[in-house]
Amino acid sequence: MNFEFTEEQQMLRNTVRNFVDKEIMPYISEWDRTGKADPAVMNKLSDLGLMGVCIPEEYGGSGMDYNSLAIVCEELERGDTAFRTAVSVHTGLNSMSLLQWGNEDQKQKYLVPQAKGEKVGAFGLTEPGAGSDVAALNTTATKEEDFYILNGQKTWISLCDTADHFLVFAYTDKSKKHNGISAFIVERTWEGFSSKATKGKHGIRAGNTGELFFDHVKVPKENLLGQEGEGFKIAMASLDNGRFTVAAGACGQIMACLEASVNYCHERETFGKEIGRHQLVQQMIAKMEAGLQMSRLLVYRAGELKNQGKRNTRETSLAKWQACDFANKAADDAVQVHGAYGYSDEYPVERYLRNSKAPVIYEGTREIHTVMQAEYVLGYRKDKQLNKMLPAWE
Repeated sequence: MNFEFTEEQQMLRNTVRNFVDKEIMPYISEWDRTGKADPAVMNKLSDLGLMGVCIPEEYGGSGMDYNSLAIVCEELERGDTAFRTAVSVHTGLNSMSLLQWGNEDQKQKYLVPQAKGEKVGAFGLTEPGAGSDVAALNTTATKEEDFYILNGQKTWISLCDTADHFLVFAYTDKSKKHNGISAFIVERTWEGFSSKATKGKHGIRAGNTGELFFDHVKVPKENLLGQEGEGFKIAMASLDNGRFTVAAGACGQIMACLEASVNYCHERETFGKEIGRHQLVQQMIAKMEAGLQMSRLLVYRAGELKNQGKRNTRETSLAKWQACDFANKAADDAVQVHGAYGYSDEYPVERYLRNSKAPVIYEGTREIHTVMQAEYVLGYRKDKQLNKMLPAWE
């Protein structure tokens, strides 16, 4: 075991941290209030090579390892969950899925411009009646000559109004249930496609989230990702990558809660001393630190399995579950440390608390991951080798 970051990884962390301090921190409160971030931030992320940090150089990426992606997500969420979400969706759910399942033509046409940051990718799985129960989705893709006709709706889709490409899941044969789901690469400009942002979100307000609509969209047969009926496997493999980035981001949120709380502990005095001197406040700080360190170990362990090209569904599930729970608790404690001021947007911790709830729900609720972990231990769940694995990092 080696717990040291490489010099390249440490330089990456410093680069992203400086970017967050300069390009996000001064403006995020206003972006959160207005519900809209400056789109130039995404362009700047692309300029730094962060939109394809773990994609091989031959496909337009930076060629770094999967734990480097975790570092990027951790530092971005320290600024705000919206920007980590953008990288999670674009890189984790979409681009890494193309890297794992796409043929060479698909990689050249879609993965290369996404890895370079010239195009943005998103992920369309969730529907109004299908979340944890993926088999309940109603979107269909009917084969007609050289096309599939796509009809349906997706909801809670990050980057719904800004992404260029979408990885969309639909039934090609509903009688086969899970084995009748297929995956498609869909372009925004195609006739019959539309999107609509969701207003009034509790948190992650600076991020674009909403619905996708498909009204007889003609999808060329060349845009079928993998084989017909492999959609469920592709979706679950994609979620392994997405959950990894969400867990890494949760570490960044704990880090942000710690930084804000420590600063406030030194600023605020009660009963003639800094509040950091009070033991029950120290208890909350200590729990944040413990949560951060434990979460990081789980995340980087999952990342190392990815680097080795090994299946990591079990380890990633545990990291996502625990890190997101720790982050939610850290944000709650951060508000408590700040007292009445924590209930105001004068300090960032109320935003951290609002943002921390969504990751406990999306990409597998805490209840889903609890059941998964129990089934692994009890021997009811075993992961089989996929016919296409995420490439090991060399």
